[in-house]
Amino acid sequence: MERTLNMANMTAAQHPLSNVQLEILKTFSYNLSEQELLEMKIILANFFAEKAIALADQAWEDKGWNNEKTEQLLKTKLRARKKT
Repeated sequence: MERTLNMANMTAAQHPLSNVQLEILKTFSYNLSEQELLEMKIILANFFAEKAIALADQAWEDKGWNNEKTEQLLKTKLRARKKT
C-alpha cells in the first residue's frame, strides 16, 4: 500500500493542477445536484465549442476560403490508395 501512495504522490507532483482546475475545485467545494451537474457540463461544452468555432472561423479567413473552396474540398479524395 505504501508503494501505491508513493506512486500517487509522484504522479501528482509530475502533473500539478492547472489554474482552471484549482479554480473549479475552489468554486465547487460542495456537491451539485444531478441537474446542476448536467447544466455545468453543458456550459463547459458550449464554452469550448465557441472557442473551436472561433479558431475555425479564423482559419477560414486566414486561408481565404469561401463556399466554392469547401465544395471543392468535399469532392476531393484525400485518402491515399493502397499499393498492391
